[in-house]
Amino acid sequence: MTAEQKDSASQVARDKSLRPALVASEKTFSEYSTFLEHLLVGLADESIPTALVCPADYRAGAIIPPSVEIISHPAFNLPLLWSQNRRKLVERLSDFKPTVLHCLCESKASLVRHLAWQMNLPYLLAVNSLQRRFDRLFISASRCAKIIVPAKSIAANIAEVYPRFAQRIELINIGTFTSELSTCFSQQSQLASLVTAHPLKNANDFENLFGAVKHLAIDGYEFMLVITGDGHAEKHIRKMLAALGLSQIVSIVPRLELWRSVLAAGDIFIQPRPSTAFNPLLLEAMSAGAVVAGCRGGVDDLIIEDKTAVLFDPDDELSIHGVLKYLFDRRECAQQLARQAQQYLRENHAVSKMVSSIMQTYQDAQNQFKW
Repeated sequence: MTAEQKDSASQVARDKSLRPALVASEKTFSEYSTFLEHLLVGLADESIPTALVCPADYRAGAIIPPSVEIISHPAFNLPLLWSQNRRKLVERLSDFKPTVLHCLCESKASLVRHLAWQMNLPYLLAVNSLQRRFDRLFISASRCAKIIVPAKSIAANIAEVYPRFAQRIELINIGTFTSELSTCFSQQSQLASLVTAHPLKNANDFENLFGAVKHLAIDGYEFMLVITGDGHAEKHIRKMLAALGLSQIVSIVPRLELWRSVLAAGDIFIQPRPSTAFNPLLLEAMSAGAVVAGCRGGVDDLIIEDKTAVLFDPDDELSIHGVLKYLFDRRECAQQLARQAQQYLRENHAVSKMVSSIMQTYQDAQNQFKW
């Protein structure tokens, strides 16, 4: 056997020893379902036995490969039975015999820390949003092997808020399958489509965008704007649209209803305000080939001026109007920018690289924590 064959056989043996148990939340399924699907399929393709702990009443649907063992938690949907639910979860996980735990959402950090302690296992903690000093995460200094983040901005934030864990931060880009074609103004005969994804929690977040859209309509541009999101301000936002005379131009689509199809049909994707979390919809829109108009601030790693996006000032209606008008008037430039963004994703956000990097963190955790 050659040295190369020995290395390959050794790698296969190491991979076969992996038995990760992933812990997901409702947010994982609603906002990061594409990431979860890609990760689970990738692990299945590598023949890695995998368990997924998910909310009992959540319908995972087709995103989970048949080979993945699903463990529902809580088993009993009664608040007073939390100790019984946790004991049942430990029993199910013990039957699976995981070698490492992977917490996919900050909201499950406390649960996974407890599981790691009770089952004598290392774990990985995924952090997908900026953290505040007064909202502390429960992180075990002895069992948390890595803190996985999808963006440099989040890595810097975690290092500042949790300096003792700075050396455990691991940047792994969320992967996507980038389309070979671009949706940006690809159908000249069809009405142009603008898409934005933003929580409907504060109507003021949309005020300048709606003002810019109204002026575009007055200027004679023909288009439609689709907002995908939900929140308690939706009623107020609809009233705002009606008052501006935009009800026939702007549509609101709930986040969970066919949002992938909405993104795939968009010519321009707009990020109207800075986001405090990694925006998977921005990633998927860019992957589909929409040109991105966005703003600086928050988790803005994907928004690189004149390389992956054009920038505007979210507090300046004229700035938003000028950027959108530029994209409409210079469609060839918009298409070129969309293609550049797709190439950036091919080079930096490949699914295969994401899966292999996460598998390596599993292996490192097992090697580092052998009690």
